[in-house]
Amino acid sequence: MRVYIESYGCTANKADESIIKGILVDNRHILVDRVDDADVIIILTCTVIGTTEQRMLARIRKLRRTNKRMIIGGCMIPLQQDLVKSIAPEALMIPPQFIHHVNDLVEKNEIKNTLINNKTRLPRVYNGVIAPILISEGCCSTCSYCITRLTRGKLRSYPEDELTLDVESAIKKGCREIQLTAQDTASYGMDINTSLNNLLSKVTSLPYDFKIRIGMMNPSTVKERIQSIISAYKSDKVYRFLHLPVQSGDDEILSAMNRGYTTDDFIKIVDTFRSVYPTLTLSTDIIVGFPMESDYQFKKTLDLVLMVKPDILNITRYSARPYTPAKKMKGRVPTRIVKDRSVKLTALTQEISLENNYKYLNRRYRVLVTEKGKKNTWVGRTDTYKPVVINTNVPLGSFVDVEITDITPYYLYGKLI
Repeated sequence: MRVYIESYGCTANKADESIIKGILVDNRHILVDRVDDADVIIILTCTVIGTTEQRMLARIRKLRRTNKRMIIGGCMIPLQQDLVKSIAPEALMIPPQFIHHVNDLVEKNEIKNTLINNKTRLPRVYNGVIAPILISEGCCSTCSYCITRLTRGKLRSYPEDELTLDVESAIKKGCREIQLTAQDTASYGMDINTSLNNLLSKVTSLPYDFKIRIGMMNPSTVKERIQSIISAYKSDKVYRFLHLPVQSGDDEILSAMNRGYTTDDFIKIVDTFRSVYPTLTLSTDIIVGFPMESDYQFKKTLDLVLMVKPDILNITRYSARPYTPAKKMKGRVPTRIVKDRSVKLTALTQEISLENNYKYLNRRYRVLVTEKGKKNTWVGRTDTYKPVVINTNVPLGSFVDVEITDITPYYLYGKLI
């Protein structure tokens, strides 16, 4: 069979995509890059916010008009299968926990719904030199607005020895950036009596030249394991990159979100990390317009951003998701106010990011080249995961020395030295 695959959303879906591709290739199916060339279409959906859900439904409608067989997976399927079925009734469904059955669906075999224990040691196919690897499924948190925790289930950490073998396999296939991902990487091992630090100790001991990006972690988990988490970053093979979503600068809003920490907790975590890794790149997330968010509470978010000065700020306008406690909350913030707050926060973020990037100007760095950019450029990453645009043709997966010649709020420009 010729199979076309689309994947949306977070790195977890990208990791699932690599497994699906690996299983299909192992079973002698052909992966194609065009819908028109396919016998079967697979789409891995995302439902994190309402606009994404609508985008998924529109895409499914369009793909259905091709009259090709369709398999739909990703985060919409565990909770919103009826919604998906209403627009694609003939499509086959595959939840994230059952992707090991994808070949059976493609070949129309009978399936026994056996839950996969973990997603390690499965065949994989990667695109380029970046390997997204899921280290656990599910989450321990109970954030009031989050639908993803309901679709992915409770925390199930994968065995560290098997994950280490998966990383080694990816490196042998030519990958040089390993993205360890989960709904909350800081919670890794809490259910199997180990830790992220233990996992990273094993992975970084592999005798190869590569880099590891640690994925998003919840401050409520980090605050309980701060020293262990910081130790996980000690190897030079680990990017000094921390994705720590704060979501709001107001403690009342954080309480309504059921995030499990205060703004002081968040600030202490950031300060502690920066005391050990001063050049750390900090990425955080903000939800604008959560129910009952006042102008004063939003100002506290602006004040927090000004204080912490993150390098990256991902801004999401609040979207009520089905099956979540927040959907029932009163005090909806008018759309025009939410939009205005988002615009203000974006402007502030650009100013801070540009200011932060000045320290890179005219300095030299060793970067890992990971992707092809626009207009005959290549993109590499510094040891703090800052993207560097290079105008010289350099092989993907190579480490090169560059001098930073210019900056923007979003990336750096470098020349080979």
